[in-house]
Amino acid sequence: MGAYEAFYLAILKPACYVFISDDNFHKIFHKTILFNNPTPYDFARIYVMNSNKKLKERGDKVFVGTYARYPAAMVKGSGCRLFDADGREYLDFMAGIAVCALGHAHPKITEAICRQAGELVHVSNLYYTLPQIELAEMIIAHSFGEKLFLCNSGAEANEAAIKLARIYSSAGRYKIISLSGSFHGRTLATVAATGQAKFHKGFEPLPEGFLHAPFGDLSALEQMIDSSTCAILCEPLQGEGGVRPLAKDYLHGIEALCKKHDLLLIFDEIQTGMGRTGSLFAYEQLGVQPDIMTMAKALGNGLPIGALLTSEKIAAAFVPGTHASTFGGNPVACAAAVATLKIMLADGFLADVKRKGDYFRAELQALAQQFPAILSSARGMGLLVGAVLTEQGVAHGTEIVNKMFDRGFLMNFAGNVALRFVPPLIVTTEEIDQLVAALAEVLAEV
Repeated sequence: MGAYEAFYLAILKPACYVFISDDNFHKIFHKTILFNNPTPYDFARIYVMNSNKKLKERGDKVFVGTYARYPAAMVKGSGCRLFDADGREYLDFMAGIAVCALGHAHPKITEAICRQAGELVHVSNLYYTLPQIELAEMIIAHSFGEKLFLCNSGAEANEAAIKLARIYSSAGRYKIISLSGSFHGRTLATVAATGQAKFHKGFEPLPEGFLHAPFGDLSALEQMIDSSTCAILCEPLQGEGGVRPLAKDYLHGIEALCKKHDLLLIFDEIQTGMGRTGSLFAYEQLGVQPDIMTMAKALGNGLPIGALLTSEKIAAAFVPGTHASTFGGNPVACAAAVATLKIMLADGFLADVKRKGDYFRAELQALAQQFPAILSSARGMGLLVGAVLTEQGVAHGTEIVNKMFDRGFLMNFAGNVALRFVPPLIVTTEEIDQLVAALAEVLAEV
């Protein structure tokens, strides 16, 4: 054994990434460092320059401070597991906030991305591409829609929905009513559509034409409708608002108001879509069909892609020049989305999501009975799950999330109301049990 290998085994190995085997370590660094007559300092630099602490320091120097980041730099993922730069393992019940629905580094998604990247990465939307067409055909075949517009994110999809609702409606009709507690994006228009004042602060004056109806109050909603209203926008279940489902009768009432007043019904399924609720789209379980629907997040299992879905009649209001996206429908992102959909549409996949969601909520409900001073109930659809906190529990929401992070579990506190869990849809009941057991320990401490 050479001096440098001995130095690695004696000093560096305990601190290096636990997921890198000795063989792989030597294969990787033989080409990058050993070949160039390294010193022991070179070996030390491999770890020191890529620790959580060092990466945090580097990142804080260069990034705008729009995120309250945890002191962990994630460097690898596999299934429902994430690994940080110090080699620590986490069980991920956030999935990039409902994005990596098939888990991290899914082999079929990875293969589709690599294959497409080797053929065509980008071309203008002035031309057709096969991945775009395949994706649109699949979504339309498994939904109410007839026409699709592709973009890069949920906010962009909602922007497209807002523009489409306005241009489709008759002159003078431009107002859109959304619900209190809603979240529709971070662009200026989607912030205005969001029914949470905390997201408006500092960005006033907001674009006009957006109103927010009290949640659950159909009478108040109808009173807000006038001759200038063109649409009602809502999420079938409010994710950022605290995992708050909209009751079926409430949604049916909203649909009835749209028909009565000749309004468009827009469903924001950015978070609820793509299998998250146990059906490909949440509207399928609710008996309400929107006129326009948006999706993103899990559509590309981590690659940036969003979409707007509507009927042929409504889509006809968009003609060349009215709306566009430079990167929308990127071939690589579309290839990932096609692969994602194929997996989700396989026999039994969505039924299994529903089964695991029912199991998860039942386990959390049992915790609520065990810790009634902190948890009041469990709610949600499929694997979009919330543990609602009591008034006393809300004061400990952030503390609970941080303690779970310290134990290696990723989750968040949504809407200052509920603990939110959106694990990859491939999560196992055993992994759910691990989280529930850790959460019980944390609740016993607060």
